[in-house]
Amino acid sequence: MRKAFIIVIVTCCFLNTKAYSQIGEPRNDLAIGFNAGYTLNQVSFNPTIQQKLKGSPTFGFTARYTCEKYFKSLCSIQLEVNYANLGWEENIETSNDTYKRDISYIQIPLLARMGWGYEQKGALFYVVAGPQLGFCLSEKSHKSGLFNDSTLNLRPGLINQQYGMAVKNKFEYGITAGAGLEINTKIGHFFLEGRYYYGLSDIFGNGKKDVFGRSANGTIIIKAGYLFDMIRTKRIPTNQ
Repeated sequence: MRKAFIIVIVTCCFLNTKAYSQIGEPRNDLAIGFNAGYTLNQVSFNPTIQQKLKGSPTFGFTARYTCEKYFKSLCSIQLEVNYANLGWEENIETSNDTYKRDISYIQIPLLARMGWGYEQKGALFYVVAGPQLGFCLSEKSHKSGLFNDSTLNLRPGLINQQYGMAVKNKFEYGITAGAGLEINTKIGHFFLEGRYYYGLSDIFGNGKKDVFGRSANGTIIIKAGYLFDMIRTKRIPTNQ
């Protein structure tokens, strides 16, 4: 998993460096703003725990630097600092017990962005991809029901150790990718985007003596946002 994460970072750095070296129309545009949306999260447990998609709001800050237009593709680097409430909600079918764990994170995605369409006025389609880092701020459990031997022993595979386990790895990392539509206007840039985050690190220990071999976040993200221009340079024709 760690090797895969390193490969992703190196690949993104290579692509960004390559974008700078291409002979296209240079850009020096910086836009900043905010984003907000909704996450649907599950934790990929091994052994498996039956879950529902756990929904929660997310919001944060976005900064985007556009460096070049190569043919019809706008090449950008995007940095975000977001707050997200992840964790999991169990689907317990063997009793009336209910359980949900809220795990709050600060997340920092660093994304390569490619866009096609109108730069100044009109619609632009884009894709984003890159590594994401996160840090656990807090966690809280919500449960109701008996949670005694009569209900715990009915759990599939007798997996119930997670209820008393605190998050071990506060730092997490993974990869994220998505696509969106941006509307460019005189007053700024409005966008709507869908994204998926695949966690490469585990929230609990994953050693031979640990209960879970894997316990990583997997998140569907739907978000909208607004960016306004801080720096917007004059366009240089391709033949110059």
